[in-house]
Amino acid sequence: MAVLPAERGGWWHHYVCPAHGVELEHVGLLTGEFPSGGAPCAHGCRVDTADVRGAWTVLAHQACARAILAAAGGSPDERAAATALLREYADRYAALGTAAHNGAAGWMLRGRLFQQALTEAIWAVTIGRAARLLGDPVPELTAGLAEAARVARDTLVAEGRFRSNYTAWLDAAGAACTGKPEWLDGPHGIFAHVFAATHADGWEWEASTYYHSFVLRAYRHAIAAVPGVKVPATVRGRIDTMVDVLRVLVTPGGLLPSLHDGPYRRAEWDRELAELNTTPAPRRVVTVYRDAGYAILHGGGLQAIVDYGPHGGSHGHLDTLSLYLYGDGVPWQPDPGQVPYGHAQWRLYYASTAAHPTFSVDGLDQAECAGELVSVGSDEVTVACGTAYDGVSAVRRLALAPDGTLRDELTVTADRPRRIAAHLRPGVPLTVRTDPDGTVHTGWEPGLRGTHTASGAAARFVARPGPGPADDPQRTRTNVDWVAEDATAVTFRSTYRVGTWNPS
Repeated sequence: MAVLPAERGGWWHHYVCPAHGVELEHVGLLTGEFPSGGAPCAHGCRVDTADVRGAWTVLAHQACARAILAAAGGSPDERAAATALLREYADRYAALGTAAHNGAAGWMLRGRLFQQALTEAIWAVTIGRAARLLGDPVPELTAGLAEAARVARDTLVAEGRFRSNYTAWLDAAGAACTGKPEWLDGPHGIFAHVFAATHADGWEWEASTYYHSFVLRAYRHAIAAVPGVKVPATVRGRIDTMVDVLRVLVTPGGLLPSLHDGPYRRAEWDRELAELNTTPAPRRVVTVYRDAGYAILHGGGLQAIVDYGPHGGSHGHLDTLSLYLYGDGVPWQPDPGQVPYGHAQWRLYYASTAAHPTFSVDGLDQAECAGELVSVGSDEVTVACGTAYDGVSAVRRLALAPDGTLRDELTVTADRPRRIAAHLRPGVPLTVRTDPDGTVHTGWEPGLRGTHTASGAAARFVARPGPGPADDPQRTRTNVDWVAEDATAVTFRSTYRVGTWNPS
């Protein structure tokens, strides 16, 4: 069924090709042996370093835990095999003692089998679920994992980090390994975490799609692990609102925008999302999440998202007033997502202003900042930000016309002449054509047309090859900086409409 890796796990974010920035391929995870010749990259590399071996071992332990859980619900022979592997894990975990992983980085909250206590908690949830299906044949292991989760949670609480996404999984691990309600209704249990870590509008406080779904999964696992527990109506209501966030965000064709940190596209995330309800909700023309700071407009086959909210902590991006555009099943101008964090250079790029369809001044990154909601109507929204750059303010208004056309108007003013740029960052092939009067037409494959004019200052389209979304930084797209030089005020006006454009 599976062979357990002999080594302790490292940090999974190191499972990335240092040359190309892509996540390495998941191979041989149930064999107990790191791939001969190195972990393969989609671009042909083979990578074999201590960090990559440690990351592969994390993925292998998680895959083995899932295999044990699947077998625990299977035939008598499969249940016997699952029990044997749990006992093997119990022996290994006992042999580790209580010392934390000695290979962890200084910033990490350390685990024992893994560098991070968070990774260990995720693994422990699966192990605990399997153990309980089998009548807990390894009580010393489940008790040890629950105690490790409690110690790690207490550390976070003492550091004033109770709302961390880690806490949700540490509580879930305790619940899965013990079945005790204290992990839910205790002073630092899931019920308290729900209100500490989520906004009234339903978003997890970091406003990252990935971490939102990550925390929501932990809540569901924790509650499911304690049969018969009474979940307060207020808690259930907040969790239901979290589910609705995903159902509003997902497109009718099933695309879930990856806002802020998180993978742009990843098979593992698809598997995780399958645990949740992501059925598209009935479409509303305008939806505003006032706490997280997202406004979503639906109409004419378009889904537009403007990001004006708080930065989002360590998982935020420098992307205030970004405009993301999706079709039913097409990421015309998506949030590009993020690479595995172990690739420092690409991680920095995908968190930067340059990577996002927002505005920049003098080619600099925005500050970590928050915008504000100026107005919202039945078919329009206006947002603004005055803290992205010193002496600069920006206002972005989006409106959906009755014919389905999306009108976007971005005005940037500065206290002195600056180089002001509006960014277009397509996730698809883009065609650009400029008319003699300066009007620019764009064609976004498949089936989106744009028209672009500027006023207040001369502005020109500068199209150049640039990295596409973060699932493969080597895939180039035609990025556009729409630039006004030495300007103190400029308004960029664009209209977008679904339909085929013939540039000839």
